[in-house]
Order: sequence, then C-alpha cells, then structure tokens
Amino acid sequence: MKLSVIVPVYNMAAEGRLQFCLDSLVNQTISDYEILAVDDASTDQSPEILREYAEKYPGKLRVLTHQVNRRQGGAKNTGLKAAAGEWVGFIDSDDWVTPDYYEKLLRRAEETGADMVGCDYSLVDSHTFEVGRVVRNNSAEQTGVLDREKHGRLIMRSGSMVIKIYRHQVITENHLDFPEGIFYEDNCAGPVWSLYFKRFERVEEPLYYYYQHQTSTVHHVSEEKCQDRMKAAALMLEQCRERGFLEQYYPEIQYRFTELYYGVTLFSYMLGCPRRKLSFVRELGRGMRETFPDFQENAYYRQYTDPEEQRMIALQMRSDARFFYYYGLKVWVRGVKKFVRARLRG
Repeated sequence: MKLSVIVPVYNMAAEGRLQFCLDSLVNQTISDYEILAVDDASTDQSPEILREYAEKYPGKLRVLTHQVNRRQGGAKNTGLKAAAGEWVGFIDSDDWVTPDYYEKLLRRAEETGADMVGCDYSLVDSHTFEVGRVVRNNSAEQTGVLDREKHGRLIMRSGSMVIKIYRHQVITENHLDFPEGIFYEDNCAGPVWSLYFKRFERVEEPLYYYYQHQTSTVHHVSEEKCQDRMKAAALMLEQCRERGFLEQYYPEIQYRFTELYYGVTLFSYMLGCPRRKLSFVRELGRGMRETFPDFQENAYYRQYTDPEEQRMIALQMRSDARFFYYYGLKVWVRGVKKFVRARLRG
C-alpha cells in the first residue's frame, strides 16, 4: 500500500461538507491508497454518509468508529494504528484536495528522496475548485536536507499538518502521535514530528482547499479553546524535553512555547472572548513566568513579536490587573469606533 489518508469526522453532514471532502478523496489520480475515515462519535448523519461511501467504494474507503468523542487527535491516532500505507496523510473532513494532490506530493517525494512533503493551500468560503487566496504553508528556507538551522525554523513555523504527507516508517519508529481530547493538537505534534524527518520538500502549488466557515474552530474564541491551546503548548514542551530536544533547540522551543501558550492565547482571548476574566489572564501570566521567566530576552521573540504586543506583554508582566483593564478599554474603544464607522456608512 502506497498511501493511507486519515480523515477525522465529527458532525460534518451539513451543507454537503463531508460528501465534498470524500468525493475529492475517492477520485484521486493514484490507485494504490486507502482512506481511513474515523467517525469520532458523531451525533448527526455523518455515520450514515460514511457507510454509504464505504459500500460504494469497498477496498478504498474504510470506516473506523469511536463510541466516545476523542477530538481530532484521538481520531488521527486511531487512523495511524490502522494505517497500512508507506506514506500517511491527514485531511480535515470539511476541506478537500485537487484530484492530483497525492500524485504530485508522492512524485515530489520520489524525485527528491524526501520523507516529508507539503504544498500551499487555498482559502475558500464555498465548495469550489477555483483557487481562492493562496497561502504558503512553509517557506523555501525550511526545505531540503534538514540541518540544525532548518529544524529550528520548522519548530517555530511547522505549518499545517494536513497539507503534508509523511513517511510512515518515521512515525512508527519514533512513536509519534497526537494529544487527545483537546483542540489544537497539531500545535503540539507539528513541531515535535518535524524534528524526526530528514528531508522536507514542497510542491509549489495550492493543491489543498481550506474551507472557511463560521463554525470553524478558528472563528470562535472561548476560554475552553484558549485552555486547550495552552495544554497543547505545554505538551509540546514536555515532549521536546522528554525526547531530548530542549537543550539543542532551546531558543526556538522557548519562542514557540511563548507564542502558542501565551502570546496568541492572550490577545485572541482579550479580543474575541465575550466574557473575559481577570482570573484567566492571571493564570496565563503566571504560567508563562513560571515556565520561562526570561522569555522577553529571547532573540526570536524580540525579532518576530509585534512591538505593540511586546509593550502590552511587558505591562502584563508588571501587573495582570493593569493590563487587563487597560487592554480591555482599548478593545472597547476599538469596538465603538467600528460601530460608528458602520453607522456613518449606512
């Protein structure tokens, strides 16, 4: 078997999303592959849709079922245990790919000897194969034979895991998997996995379609999701320490932890969470201080973190309450200005 494609599925029956994804997979231009659709205890019509596809495409699509929801990480782990392919790929069940997606990635692997291959993706808000806004998932500076410098770059910007294929042997030999029961499982797995691969190559085309819709994880900020991002960052740090990478890649791991656990979480929470709590902001600041008290001295932090964000973070490091009320006021003023502009335009 050349390739196993793992598809975590949870309540994707609406709007034909699951069918569009599966149609793109069953019609790939390669022939030697399997699709492992993992139903993560869906409560809608997703299981029925999966059964229909399994009956229509026997030998190509297999359905694995969870009785209890384990989130995407758990579904991916179930797929990995069942995968028979020489290569493994993942796809979100509301996204889709071009018919030659896997053919082009596999060909790139064969041409270069890479053990990890990716591409760019297209942001769309409807079910179409017209290319939308193209996003580069990784950079040319991260590709080729992975030395110390390139591995460091991949820790900081590992890119999406669904827009890559991985040599299965590397995964099994190094016992690589995903954290279960949380959102943002890729935030932990992506940087850790990247350290075990020897050569990374890209196909310079947007072959993956990322569907943006209002029920996507990224469009809803909640304290639960912020907590999950913090857990994912903490697990990433723990994995790097246990696997012996922390000392060698300390600046990059420290920066990635700072960004995931703290920076992204802090500002997304303050900007998007409808009921902000000072207690949560205190918890976040305390966790950062205890884990990496000197994070503001990190060279990557100084280089890549927005100067205004650095000023706000410095304020929180001095006083959680002062930051909470000051930044909350800024958000409120910004909202009032946006409302006034909308009324004037109307």
